[in-house]
Amino acid sequence: MEHPIPEVNLKNTPLLDEHKRLGAKLAPFGGWLMPIQYSGIISEHLWCRSSAALFDICHMGEIKIHGDPEENGMENILTVSLHRMKVGSCHYAFMLDEHGGIIDDVVIYRLKDWDWMLVVNASTAEGDYAHIKKHLFFGTKLENVSNKTAKLDLQGPLSREVLKVILGEDFRKLGYYTFGKFKLLGEEAIISRTGYTGELGFEFYLSNQKVAELWNLLLKDPRVKPGGLGARDTLRLEVGYPLYGQDIDRNFTPIQAGLGSFVDLNKNFIGKTALLDRRAKAQSKKLVCFITESRRSPRHNYKIYSGDKEIGFVTSGSFSPSLSCGIGMGYVDQEYEEEGTKITVKDAAVEIEAIITKKPFYKKGTARS
Repeated sequence: MEHPIPEVNLKNTPLLDEHKRLGAKLAPFGGWLMPIQYSGIISEHLWCRSSAALFDICHMGEIKIHGDPEENGMENILTVSLHRMKVGSCHYAFMLDEHGGIIDDVVIYRLKDWDWMLVVNASTAEGDYAHIKKHLFFGTKLENVSNKTAKLDLQGPLSREVLKVILGEDFRKLGYYTFGKFKLLGEEAIISRTGYTGELGFEFYLSNQKVAELWNLLLKDPRVKPGGLGARDTLRLEVGYPLYGQDIDRNFTPIQAGLGSFVDLNKNFIGKTALLDRRAKAQSKKLVCFITESRRSPRHNYKIYSGDKEIGFVTSGSFSPSLSCGIGMGYVDQEYEEEGTKITVKDAAVEIEAIITKKPFYKKGTARS
């Protein structure tokens, strides 16, 4: 099949040749040329739910920071308490602007007592680094290691059994949202028990020089098949995980997005005052999940109605391969956020009946098993 020629300003994944060899459909994503699908989004999605899928996520950014977060200013940058984290743990968090809007959603790793790694989104990596550098105190050791760090994601209920063949029993002690350092292909790699699919899974951080070898090693196992970013998107939507740039951004706060549990209001951080002020005034819109009454799929930016009244808009929408119906997320006026509220999703000639529901849509995920 033909592959698109990268634009000059696009970055190429270190696995570009491997994706071409596997016949992947490639497309720009977050400033990178990345695999969207191989055999097909639905088949890759269902394989991840039942076995193990391997995803290239080298486009994600990694930033390392050294020092006491209360002394170097890092504690003020993130919405969770860093000094309470244990070495070997990781935590989902936000970076907010002065207005309480979301600059990015991140995962912070405590590598050592005073060594940290921040995993950020591809499209915001450069801006995130600039924001962190601006707010850290002078002299703090800060390094953007994105260009020399590769990242793979093995997800699915059989992922633990697959890794046992390669790593033995050592990695099995990893709890949910913890990580360890392991000898892998002659170098030290970080492996965390995290993911973005709702299934049991592990993420690998290693060098660009070794990532192709690991990719091919994992794909030798018949229980593993490659998954593209298309399936990754439907998988994350089924469990209600937000996508930065669609479901969350600077226009909305974590509280509006229903993610207030990742904001520690007992500490100070950039944007806290504005966040509390916006909460006290009652947010105009809230992020909700909804499920359609048919197989028809809502799409990004479709309008949401209650009767003849426009009440919001869709941020993410897709056909759910696991549930065989349409699902979506979107912002609606807060008086319509209750579970069971009937809505209509519209765009030009398209009109889809739906009902607001709680997340996750898919409730059989193995992430914590």
